[in-house]
Amino acid sequence: MNRYDVFNQPYRIGGVEIKNRFAVVPMTMGALTYDEQGGFSDNFIHYLELRAKGGFALIIPGAATTDRSVDPYAALGPNVIENAHWQERAKVLTEAIHNAGAKIFCQITMGLGRNYPGLPGPSENPVWRNPDMKSPALTVEQIHSKIADMIEAAAVAQACGYDGVEIHAMHWGYLLDQMAMSFYNRREDEYGGSLENRLRCAREIVEGIHDKCGRDFPVGMRLGLKTYIRDYDKATLTGEGEVGRTLEEGVEISRLLEKYGYDYLNTDTGTYDSFYYACPPMYNPQGFMIPLAAAAKKAVSIPVMAGGRMQDYDLAAAAIEAGEIDAVGLGRPSLADPDYPNKVISGRVEDIRPCIGCNMGCFRRCVETGEPVSCAVNPQAARELVVGLKPGEGNKKVVVIGGGVAGMEAARTSALRGYAVTLFEKGDHLGGHIVEAGAHDFKKEIARLNAWYKRELDRLGVKVELNHEPCVNCVKKQSPDAVILATGTTPAMPPIPGLEKAVTSLDAINQPEKLGKTVVIIGGGLVGCEIALDAANRGKNVTVVEALDDIMAAGGADAPYPNKQMIGDLFESKNVTVLTGTKLSEVTDEGAVVTAPDGDSRLLKADTVVSAMGFKPAANLKDDLAALNVPVCEVGDATGAGTIMKAIWDAYDAANSL
Repeated sequence: MNRYDVFNQPYRIGGVEIKNRFAVVPMTMGALTYDEQGGFSDNFIHYLELRAKGGFALIIPGAATTDRSVDPYAALGPNVIENAHWQERAKVLTEAIHNAGAKIFCQITMGLGRNYPGLPGPSENPVWRNPDMKSPALTVEQIHSKIADMIEAAAVAQACGYDGVEIHAMHWGYLLDQMAMSFYNRREDEYGGSLENRLRCAREIVEGIHDKCGRDFPVGMRLGLKTYIRDYDKATLTGEGEVGRTLEEGVEISRLLEKYGYDYLNTDTGTYDSFYYACPPMYNPQGFMIPLAAAAKKAVSIPVMAGGRMQDYDLAAAAIEAGEIDAVGLGRPSLADPDYPNKVISGRVEDIRPCIGCNMGCFRRCVETGEPVSCAVNPQAARELVVGLKPGEGNKKVVVIGGGVAGMEAARTSALRGYAVTLFEKGDHLGGHIVEAGAHDFKKEIARLNAWYKRELDRLGVKVELNHEPCVNCVKKQSPDAVILATGTTPAMPPIPGLEKAVTSLDAINQPEKLGKTVVIIGGGLVGCEIALDAANRGKNVTVVEALDDIMAAGGADAPYPNKQMIGDLFESKNVTVLTGTKLSEVTDEGAVVTAPDGDSRLLKADTVVSAMGFKPAANLKDDLAALNVPVCEVGDATGAGTIMKAIWDAYDAANSL
């Protein structure tokens, strides 16, 4: 018997049977979602269809716009009530999902509230990350208008073939969430004051939908069970000083939502103010949501889905078996691997391409840069018809030099296209710098990614030559039709007196036990900050020195906001000292001499100084290989140090273009 058979058991949401316990939870996907007329694009329909074919039993796309008069926000897409083309394309989408064997619910939104400039909320509140701007308060008439539009949108969704609707959202601090919390809602009318008054919108929405669509049409709520906020734009790491929603109130809300007629709860945590709980990075442990969802499950009889760092199939299976949750909601892991459910249910868990919790291809592109959502480890995600794998052109031979993540992706993609691939790696193992990146306890998913790549290369028959740094003649003997250089980087060593006394970032990661009690880390980029976090977790006294005005911004590539926010709060909780705008002048036997922004120099005494001042591209054979008269391209860190996403995407694009 497969120990993951528990995932393959059907359950019911209202009158709808869901064939297994996996769901794609809602994500705003950006520009590739819609065509020019505002209907779902072929690319978006294909993207969701792949997840349905991959075994996800329930598909819930991101929020659909309903408001026709109060705050029509085009950024989320067309209004589903008014746009006939959206409705026609929605019928195509629902038919495709049904043909793939899954159910699909339409998530409809009442609004975003003070999360974005210019949008109204329950009361006047500062706009997220714009404290000088205020979100105006809704009138009672405007609330009634919004509720009426939600009810009408549900009827439209039903007519388009959706199997149910999910209400967006009493989570992430969106409008319904703000209405439900006394911290944001200071109204004195029937929509403010007591908890039941603050939930009045939610009650009137579900009652109206039932009246219009019938009681058999399921209605669910996306519910944040705890908010982890201590003030506007400030999170509370432990929940201490909570000013938003406590778990106790979240459980009481769960009871009331069931009483009002909601058919399931799709639970998570956090708001924009506490984004590292709303969109948790790798520093948040897998399965942290389970105890919270279990508390809600004890209070209700309707199904409870848990989302947010739920990729650990063993934890999820145990939670379902114990009756703590009914289903698993996967957003980012569904981007990383559309076949996640099929692989788990068939017992092939080692074949899952893991989400690494980096938030680079998903959150950062959607919320921070405005680009279409995709995935750092899966360059095709949500772009399958745009940058999908091309068939190979003849029986080509490809040589890849370098066995880091870029080299492995280049070899994998080339092999998938049908080419014969030889990969040379000068060391005795594959992985390059992701071996170090996956060494921290809080980054085990990266170690799993490395293991996944190794299995893929073996499965695809890539010839791997370890302990072999090829010369031009070695490459020539392969008679390649193309060469891909993925030769990576080496630590940067700027001409600073005494720097040779410092420990390199790679040595600090590989041999953390050799760090002394007091550690000064020079460089507050991602690598330096994660070394600092690991050292602090081991009980070290840690100081981070960064020349720029902020940490985790080295090279101009800011870390995603949730990751950066959480690192800051973790540093505060572990008493890590951060000195920004501060430069290293010298490393001595006593520690590091640094220069502050005002020009004053001082000695930071330390047992160990770690140099984490970035990396530079390693030397390679590009110029020498020109004599072979075949295409030679550099990918990943060979073109300049970057993220795992840059390495994988560069390599995929290069190999897919051969």
